[in-house]
Amino acid sequence: MTFAVHGLAVARGIAIGRAVLVASSRVDVAHYFIQPEQVPAEIERVRQGRNAVVEELQRLQTDMPADAPHELTALLDVHLMLLQDEALTGGVKHWITERLYNAEWALTTQFEVIARQFDEMEDEYLRERKADLEQVVERILRYMKGVASPVAPPTSSPRRKTQQDLLLDDTVDVPLVLVAHDLSPADMLQFKESVFAGFVTDVGGKTSHTAIVARSMDIPAVVGARAASQLVRQDDWVIIDGDAGVIIVDPSPIILAEYGFRQRQTELERERLSRLRHTPAVTIDGHRIELLANIEQPGDAVGAVRAGAVGVGLFRSEFLFMGRTGNLPGEDEQYRAYREALDGMQGLPVTIRTIDVGADKPLDSKAHKDTHLNPALGLRAIRWSLADPAMFRTQLRAVLRAAAHGKVNLLFPMLAHTNEIHQTLAQVDLARAELDARGEPYGPIQLGAMIEVPAAALMVRTFLRYFDFLSIGTNDLIQYTLAIDRADEAVAHLYDPVHPAVLRLVADVIAEGERQGKSVCVCGETAGDVTMTRLLLGLGLRSFSMHPAQILAVKQEILRADTRKLVPWAQQVLDGEEPAALLAS
Repeated sequence: MTFAVHGLAVARGIAIGRAVLVASSRVDVAHYFIQPEQVPAEIERVRQGRNAVVEELQRLQTDMPADAPHELTALLDVHLMLLQDEALTGGVKHWITERLYNAEWALTTQFEVIARQFDEMEDEYLRERKADLEQVVERILRYMKGVASPVAPPTSSPRRKTQQDLLLDDTVDVPLVLVAHDLSPADMLQFKESVFAGFVTDVGGKTSHTAIVARSMDIPAVVGARAASQLVRQDDWVIIDGDAGVIIVDPSPIILAEYGFRQRQTELERERLSRLRHTPAVTIDGHRIELLANIEQPGDAVGAVRAGAVGVGLFRSEFLFMGRTGNLPGEDEQYRAYREALDGMQGLPVTIRTIDVGADKPLDSKAHKDTHLNPALGLRAIRWSLADPAMFRTQLRAVLRAAAHGKVNLLFPMLAHTNEIHQTLAQVDLARAELDARGEPYGPIQLGAMIEVPAAALMVRTFLRYFDFLSIGTNDLIQYTLAIDRADEAVAHLYDPVHPAVLRLVADVIAEGERQGKSVCVCGETAGDVTMTRLLLGLGLRSFSMHPAQILAVKQEILRADTRKLVPWAQQVLDGEEPAALLAS
């Protein structure tokens, strides 16, 4: 019987194949008490399991293929650091020693303790790092139980022929799709080298590691599909619609034929889009549009150039700080990372945003997360940086030094007060003075501010007196304007990029930038949404920054656009009570 399972669309495209199921290894964890004399042996069992996982991940890093996405290397590093985190290992020893839990019970208990701390984090990306911790724990449990890694091409076995088989000419090379509770970065690396055409996971969000890697590998994927791994049976025919976030199980021949046609059309569309890679992004009436890339790691720069980006509009530098249980990256390490991004962009400009963490986003296990009643409104982003000026200037010096090797712009997140602007600029001056005192060479940089809170949008004229450019972070701007935690499922439906208030703030910032002759870029999810491209162009936006995979589709919209017609239409949308209805017309 045909049925559909809904999840989150995180990587475009359609995959059709037979399901290969990966069950969670934590389902059958034993729970029993041990004798005091068994404590050393139980601790040793956990230690051996952890060491085995460390060795496996290190081996995967050593054997990493040259074309593997940079995200995999970074996520393997995160898992290795989690494995050596004292919060995990020390907690497990506590439960074994003090409560006399068996090793597996102690490990899963400590996981639950740490997982609750992750759940309290406001930041979506960091909250989803709980999945990384869960995968580390599951990998240790698999070794303790003698179970191998789940991601491996299945052995072929005789099976009955179905109508789907006949329609798709089912042979030895039948496509396979992976259905799992979750996938670790190590599993994803093996997944890349295997025969799977797409994947589905029960958990995860749009910024989960599976989504990040899927987008970088351009693999059809749906995450957050809840009970998919329980509803789908081994060897079922499955369609993964990565555009709509839907999984269709046991599709009828008619549905298969329809999706087979759509799959071929998608492949043809991608081929057509790829021809636009070197075409300048210019509207019909001659406006040149700047298409930039958002990146998280220095190695992402190569993919950005390959996608046709004319620069990096947002380098999220906090990714260099994530998952570190020891010291934060020093000045030289950061300098090398920024230099690598510049080299990867081959002379194109790179905009580096200063670290966007704090409060709910601790950078080490010593941070206290229970003292913040509302982390979204607490000590985060630029507030966090200004509260630790030594750390802040370390980053500023690294960026300034990198600017000696290429065009670098520096972007400050979540500014809202004039005194914050003054303090921030003073720290930049101090960083320059420190480099002068050391005789260290550095280059010129343009300074910009993120417009992420309504206060900043309303103070846009003041901001433009102090900064060379502005970048609108629509994700946070929408959240703060509408007073909505977009990660809260109870109110997520109210998160509206085309709410009249949001559009008015965006339009006013763009218009003021144009009046003062200064660049305004949109770097949130809205920039890569092709349904928003015409509206942003009509509002006067001339600089977009997005995930590299979205660039060509947005470029196609730009090449078809005539801003002379879009300007009056955009004003109608802006003045309307229901912009979404006008946008769809």
